[in-house]
Amino acid sequence: MSKQDKIQLYEDSKIRTYWDSDDEKWYISIVDVIATLTDSKNPQAYWRKLKQRLKAEGNETVTNCHGLKMLAADGKMRKTDVVDTEQLFRLIQSIPSPKAEPFKLWLAQIASERLDEMQDPEISIDRALKQYLELGYSENWINQRLKSIEIRKELTDEWKKRGLKEGIQFATLTNIITKAWSDKTTKEYKILKGLKKENLRDNMTNTELILNMLAEASTKDISEVTNPKSFEESKTIAKQGGNVAKVARKELEAKTGKKVVSSSNAKNALGKKKKCI
Repeated sequence: MSKQDKIQLYEDSKIRTYWDSDDEKWYISIVDVIATLTDSKNPQAYWRKLKQRLKAEGNETVTNCHGLKMLAADGKMRKTDVVDTEQLFRLIQSIPSPKAEPFKLWLAQIASERLDEMQDPEISIDRALKQYLELGYSENWINQRLKSIEIRKELTDEWKKRGLKEGIQFATLTNIITKAWSDKTTKEYKILKGLKKENLRDNMTNTELILNMLAEASTKDISEVTNPKSFEESKTIAKQGGNVAKVARKELEAKTGKKVVSSSNAKNALGKKKKCI
């Protein structure tokens, strides 16, 4: 999932959501809400019937809902009907459930928290810090990870300024940077660490994180100075930025005799820590 996608937890239920930074709105999966509020064994079928009835009644909420690709239970990105929070409040009126009112309160809280984060970014940083601590990461690693998020944001802002598109172009440039400094594509890097859907940065060592940050910060700085006019020029810059970190990696490996890029990952480290407790 991209950083705009998020799975929200309501009691023991997972609700897929998407934050649209342009509209400044949350979009929520309707079938996930139905699964949470009803005892239906087939939320998809429940939604199809409800949608037909509401359409026949001329309900504007159904008319205005649209589809977004979200991560499905089978691990694939599949199109699902979504609505914003205002539309969902209206839609819930048509779903008889004793959970409706507490769910509305939860939904209002989610929307409020996001608006608070927009007004004060420190809130989202504090929330991320708390989540990493709960997962068992060290404070030193967390500080590096939060800094890496800041540097990544600066880089993607620079790419957006150059007219580049999120999705395939961002992924391509990221892959070039990773390959340049680590000698591995993002996919090869994840395979080395035994990862599947997990976030690669969340499973880097401190040194790997630092070198990845150097690569991305260098790419951003070079882009600002050279002012690329095309995607192809940005690809060249991405390789240059990655090479800056590659030089540092090679020198460090020569001094220590140890490989920086390794199979060590957070999952293994946390597992060892728990066994020692």
